[in-house]
Amino acid sequence: MKQNLTRFLQRAQQGFAAFTTGQKVVAVVGTLAVLLGAFLVFQWAARPSMAPLYSDLSSTDASAVVEQLEAQGTPYELAGDGTTIMVPRDVVRATRIDMSGEGLPSGSEGGYSLLDDQGLTTSDFKERTDYKRAMEGELSATIESIDGVETALVHLAIPEKQVFEEEQAPTTASVLVGTRTGSTLDPGQVQAVVNLVASSIDGLEPEQVTVADATGKVLSTPGGVAGADGTARAQMVSDVQEEYRARLQSMLDRVVGVGNSTVQVSAELDFDKSVSEVVQYDSEADALPLSSSRSTESYDGAAADGVTGVVGPDGQMDPAAGAGGDGSGSYRKNETTLDNAVGSRSERRESTPGAIERLSIGVVVDPMTAQQANETDVRDLVMGTAGISRKRGDTISVAFLPFDRSAEEAAAAALEEAEAEEAAARRNALIRNAAIGLLVIGALVFLAFRSRRRARQREEETTYIVEQLRERRQAQAALEPSPALLALEESEASRADDLRDELTELIERQPDDVAALLRGWLSERP
Repeated sequence: MKQNLTRFLQRAQQGFAAFTTGQKVVAVVGTLAVLLGAFLVFQWAARPSMAPLYSDLSSTDASAVVEQLEAQGTPYELAGDGTTIMVPRDVVRATRIDMSGEGLPSGSEGGYSLLDDQGLTTSDFKERTDYKRAMEGELSATIESIDGVETALVHLAIPEKQVFEEEQAPTTASVLVGTRTGSTLDPGQVQAVVNLVASSIDGLEPEQVTVADATGKVLSTPGGVAGADGTARAQMVSDVQEEYRARLQSMLDRVVGVGNSTVQVSAELDFDKSVSEVVQYDSEADALPLSSSRSTESYDGAAADGVTGVVGPDGQMDPAAGAGGDGSGSYRKNETTLDNAVGSRSERRESTPGAIERLSIGVVVDPMTAQQANETDVRDLVMGTAGISRKRGDTISVAFLPFDRSAEEAAAAALEEAEAEEAAARRNALIRNAAIGLLVIGALVFLAFRSRRRARQREEETTYIVEQLRERRQAQAALEPSPALLALEESEASRADDLRDELTELIERQPDDVAALLRGWLSERP
């Protein structure tokens, strides 16, 4: 085994020594590249698979966790701007158990952990303050979990309830959100933040929540529409207009062709929130009364003081009525009271902001391409598709006017020109690549021809030398041999063979130098 290894190393050394300088450089560089690639592959294969240990950590908790990992000698990586800590996947659970034993992460920057250190001597003011801070911290952490939100800050204004006051000051909240670079919160996400905060605090209405971003833009104001401000209102109007426009444009494209009509819709929405209550009373004619009472009064004769009179309609004695009579009188009164059953119906209606108050639609059709259509048909189609209401005050305008297609023609010409330039560029690239390929092939053919020519030249020179040596030996063999001469010839023949072997090895090892020497010899021949 040792001899084979030694023989292999000697052959490798002899082969490397036979290389030219360029070949030696290429061999050394290639060997180093292979070794470097093998080292990188081995390092990549030996690298452990990382998994998140904790994410969304505060700076204090992240520093404490990293310090504990370094003390344990556990490899780790930081991600998410230092808020996420990665450890090898196979030690995640064990590391979390160890960190929990050390009380990490503590989450000391807010949340319900603020209520852990309260004792019996804590004042009422401190309890309220800690509770408000805890709710603010929990809401901030919850809002930060929304996609696109990096940081969130919540402030609550919870007034103290008064016992003997009917009207209490409302609870309000303000939220400041910081989004990732290049991202903003859409109205749906803003509404989610508003509802989340309002549902978490007792007595807090969504209308009392203000949301703003880090740039100072107000996203939701108290009393706004569904937690949205003027930007959200404009977005709602734009969405309604785009929905109607797309619906009408799709219908007209099928009728008059694509690009032969245009539709514009202007919508007015009612953002007022109104509540109406209606109470109706009704009764059935055949229904039995709930209760009834009947009373009868009858008076006959003179009054107690000797004054004759008659009881009047108001139930009082009227002396003047019987003063001129003979003192005799009579009165009858019958009274019946019925309490009938009366039913009541109460109805409460609350209108949602964003209802369509008015629509204005404008349609223009190109008469050159829509000769089969007429204004009446187009108007009827638009009115039926959009649901135009005359009572609501909707308006529609249909016109047949020629279209200005200069922009379309210019765009088509520019497109054709761009396609032609692209085709020319592809053609030029193909020609360039073909030329480069031909040059490479030509260079390879030239190098192969030159190498073959040099090999043939070396072979001719070697043959010439061998022939010269053979002729010289034959000339010497023609002389009369003698024992001493024969011994000399044998030694010279052996020496010639050795010389020929050395010469052949020299030619193989240094062909350029031997060729230059032979050229010098041939140029000196007469």
